[in-house]
Amino acid sequence: MWEKLRVVFTIPELRQKILLTLVFLAVYRVGWQIPLPIIDQDKMTAFAQQRGGLGDFLQTVATFSASNLSEATIFGLGIMPYISASIIFQLLASVWAPLEQLQKEGESGRKKINEYTRYATVVLCLGQSWFYVRSFVIGLGMVDDAFLGPDGTLGIGWQLVAVLTMTAGTVFLMWIGEQIDEFGIGNGISLLIMAGILARMPGAGYSLLQQTQFELGSGSGKLGVETLVVLSAMFVAVVIGVVFITLGQRRIPTQSAKHVRGRRVYGGTRQYLPLRVNQAGVMPIIFASSLLLFPAIIISQLANRFPGLEVVKQSLDHYAYTYNVLYIAMIYFFCYFWTAITFNPKDMSENLKNYGTFIPGYRPGKRTADYLEKVMVRITYVGAGFLSLVAIIPTIVSSSLNVSPMVASFYGGTGLLIAVSVAFDLVQKIDSHLVMRNYRGLLEK
Repeated sequence: MWEKLRVVFTIPELRQKILLTLVFLAVYRVGWQIPLPIIDQDKMTAFAQQRGGLGDFLQTVATFSASNLSEATIFGLGIMPYISASIIFQLLASVWAPLEQLQKEGESGRKKINEYTRYATVVLCLGQSWFYVRSFVIGLGMVDDAFLGPDGTLGIGWQLVAVLTMTAGTVFLMWIGEQIDEFGIGNGISLLIMAGILARMPGAGYSLLQQTQFELGSGSGKLGVETLVVLSAMFVAVVIGVVFITLGQRRIPTQSAKHVRGRRVYGGTRQYLPLRVNQAGVMPIIFASSLLLFPAIIISQLANRFPGLEVVKQSLDHYAYTYNVLYIAMIYFFCYFWTAITFNPKDMSENLKNYGTFIPGYRPGKRTADYLEKVMVRITYVGAGFLSLVAIIPTIVSSSLNVSPMVASFYGGTGLLIAVSVAFDLVQKIDSHLVMRNYRGLLEK
């Protein structure tokens, strides 16, 4: 492995791409720590240490958006508005004919959709940052007293400065992601998200060490050595399972038609059509966790005024049985929903027919499309079950082994799925450079 890594950095072009990517990620991490000028750091630090309600929501959003909403920095929104705009246009392309036609125009259509996505990102940034400053920074009293006016309120000028600063920060992150795509290596937006996830690992490791006593048996709220060994083995097992399902495929055999040219016969080769077991990726967990956190926050606020809602508030707690059942049900729903949007069996069957390829035993056209849809429904059920298991593992680890939520979050959920997917994508792109120069890939024996 060390020899392969040495080879990676001996290729000038590849070395330049990797170093440039690292520089951009370092710039992102520096900006991630710079707070807005109007923020009182003592109040913000006290809020960031709180758990439950709004704090959990901001922590969940930060996992899949490379943001720092709990500390109000210049990159506070992260790339969440860009992700939201991309999802909006992807959904619109499946129901709105002009966008669908634009999507089929190839590279020119893709550039046009990206341009629309950037404009939508700016609009979403302005709206989200204004809501964030008004509801969170001002509403929770996070403003430094030096910026307050004689009447004890923050002036409209400083509010606009904060809004424009956060908007500019998100646009700058979007630019960094595009520069990584063009001049660096890997997917820029995904790498920014993974950098935010991995940056939490040292803090989680330190928290685990503080909670551990290095002797057998646990007591006084401390974890024993045997618990640490179990956690290490579980982490390895979960990562292996995530890798296995992430790369898992249902390979459907295909046969290309034979055709004669002169005295030679072409075609007739047997290949396969790979269908991913986890076709929806990490999107169902993101949607399900976000939609469940919104009512939990609202009800937790209302429960302070209406004591009768306390039972509902407890049922929507992360460790409650009701919450986890709803969580699993929503993951299954969004798995099928997202797969139905991104996977079109009719178009796939038409493409096979146009290329002179067919699935043995099924006629080209509607029969092939029905078969592909039936197969996708079955494997999506398995993929949704896997996502549900990964999503609730952090809750099980935290409640059964008395581990802090920060540590338990690395045993499953959105963060682990994103980190594994992005890592494989990065390795595959590095391998393509190595194979092009007749070197063995990083994962080859």
